Amino acid sequence: METIHGITETIHEYSFRFQADEGTLYAILARGEMRDDGMWEGWLEFQPLDGGQPLRTGRETTQPNRDALAYWASGLEPIYFEGAFERAG
Repeated sequence: METIHGITETIHEYSFRFQADEGTLYAILARGEMRDDGMWEGWLEFQPLDGGQPLRTGRETTQPNRDALAYWASGLEPIYFEGAFERAG
């Protein structure tokens, strides 16, 4: 699969749903894109299940390639999402 610089990809979709204090449920995606230097940046995106606007963190990680980014994403635990949600807000 050829990757085009600047195109955002879904790296991982979590089965875990995050519930905000006010009750909104969010699907969580790890997203990423390749930079001009070949490194990959990754962040998390919280998509409200009620169809509202998604919330996105800033860059959470930089990895040498897509596989390394996918490995990073696969190791995140639900406790990580709590802090990430605060950073996204």
